[in-house]
Amino acid sequence: MKSLKVILASLVLLGTILSVNAQRRVVKVYPKHGTVVTTIHKPKVVIHKNARFHFANGVWYKARGRKYVVCAAPLGITVRHLPRGNKVVHINGRKLYKYKGVWYKKKGRGFVVVTA
Repeated sequence: MKSLKVILASLVLLGTILSVNAQRRVVKVYPKHGTVVTTIHKPKVVIHKNARFHFANGVWYKARGRKYVVCAAPLGITVRHLPRGNKVVHINGRKLYKYKGVWYKKKGRGFVVVTA
């Protein structure tokens, strides 16, 4: 009987530790292409081939009236800085940066969207 109480107490303690750690983990969900949002936080406006794009937290948007539509990153567009969390990848001797499924190449003081 005493060993059963020890086992149950151990399981409760283990469950508590696991639930506390699970609450600390942050899961980021990024919108799919075509998703419409009403506001974006601190967007950078980038003009490419006479089209205005908004870049915020690694997500590309196009303005539609007072709303924004998530779109694919246009090839050849340049941004000054990449958000934190980008990964450096070497492919065929090229140093590329990957962030949220978009590939960038360092060019001058900025980063250009390329295909991998």
